[in-house]
Amino acid sequence: MKQPNIDDVPVSYTPAGGWTEWPPPVLAGCIEPLPDGAPDLRGIWQVVEVFVEGEAFAQHPALGRVSRKEQAGDRIVITGSGIIHDMRCDGTLDNGVHDVAAADFTSPVHVVATYEDGVHVLRPDGTDQEVKRWRDGDDLMWQYIGFTARMRRLGPPEADPNELLGAS
Repeated sequence: MKQPNIDDVPVSYTPAGGWTEWPPPVLAGCIEPLPDGAPDLRGIWQVVEVFVEGEAFAQHPALGRVSRKEQAGDRIVITGSGIIHDMRCDGTLDNGVHDVAAADFTSPVHVVATYEDGVHVLRPDGTDQEVKRWRDGDDLMWQYIGFTARMRRLGPPEADPNELLGAS
């Protein structure tokens, strides 16, 4: 059986109202190598620590959050908190995220995505903000608006998140 190419797989979007059960992986079977400078973020990750202004924040709402990162070639799909953000990391708005925000599942988001020196960088259109993800040893770091989170890898992206979390 032929391995799917990232160009053969249609772009995925968040369903109306967000998802409530983990959707299947989008890039399953795609084997294109990651481009030079791309961090390997593949896996199912859980936030284990949150820092606000450099200080650990024990009661942050992001603690415990789980997300799946799939990558093949210059494409990355981030699934978590009810959303599916599927993008090409080529620095263009056309191939970036065109979806909805997790806050309400209706507000549109349009984001340029790149890989820059081992960092996945998202730049929402019309703002000067950046969201970044990178590896710190075995962990994944996620810098979002107002905080930075440390994430631990629970398993590979093709694993069932419910089983990894003991909630099957």
